[in-house]
Amino acid sequence: MTPDVLTLGETMVLFTPEQSGPMKHQQTYKKSLGGAESNVAIALSRLDHDVGWHSKLGADPHGEYINSFVRGEGVDTSTVEVIESAPTGVMFKERRALGESSVYYHRHGSAANTMTPADLPDDAIAEAEYLHLTGITPALSESCRESTFAAIERAHEADTTVSFDPNIRHKLWESEGEMRRTLLALVEGSDIVFPGIEEGRALFDADAPEDIAAACRARGAAVAVVKLGAEGALVDDGERTHVPGYEVERVVDPIGAGDGFAAGFLDGRLRGAGAVEATRRANAVGAFATTVTGDVEGLPTERELDVFLGEREALRR
Repeated sequence: MTPDVLTLGETMVLFTPEQSGPMKHQQTYKKSLGGAESNVAIALSRLDHDVGWHSKLGADPHGEYINSFVRGEGVDTSTVEVIESAPTGVMFKERRALGESSVYYHRHGSAANTMTPADLPDDAIAEAEYLHLTGITPALSESCRESTFAAIERAHEADTTVSFDPNIRHKLWESEGEMRRTLLALVEGSDIVFPGIEEGRALFDADAPEDIAAACRARGAAVAVVKLGAEGALVDDGERTHVPGYEVERVVDPIGAGDGFAAGFLDGRLRGAGAVEATRRANAVGAFATTVTGDVEGLPTERELDVFLGEREALRR
């Protein structure tokens, strides 16, 4: 399969408590999976695109589960490497009735941490229209950081468009300075960048969406799409446009919405849409993602998205 989009990064088994409240009081959990890059891949597959996801998994039941699930969603996992020397990562979510959910990671020394430039699927990178990366992967280990930059270099050599979501995870970085230097260098190597307001503050000392977009473009990005949550997004491809978001009556779980947003934008571009229309689709997919618990459970199919956007009639019985 020649992928429309290739992603690469770590996916872990995710345990979510059945009840809200402090984790120390939880007894029962639901098992699923979570990983920014595989979330994007699954979202794009549901929107009827050919997508590949590359990573490394441990030779354990968790790795088997992840590979089976992602492949079952129609994503090509043929380049995923399974190794005996390191385990698959695991994470636990803490749900709170008031305030934001928290996530606790057990990923140090995981299989994905061992990824090196030699592991990269060069043919898939060269054949894809888009290579999608996040700022999580380079924070995992030095070899993962080298792999991320090597993937960008190989994408440029093949004229593959690079999209990048900073997706800052402060706890993964040894220092704020190291984080900022690395992520700014990745912005400079990317064609499309998806920052949020908090990421704009961390990377550019900017709060205004227009300033964040301008900072991305000043560093070489052709398109900057600043995520504004319920307010939608500001897209800047030389012209700045605020694209309103969609009202969600009840936000169940915001985790995964940014990944859905990136997938929606790439979906639009793959369909030949301009930046504004692609952002409209991005807002819609991001809204879907907030409606259920879990990283991918709420992501829409192509039909569901088209019906929501008024581009296709709903089935009537």
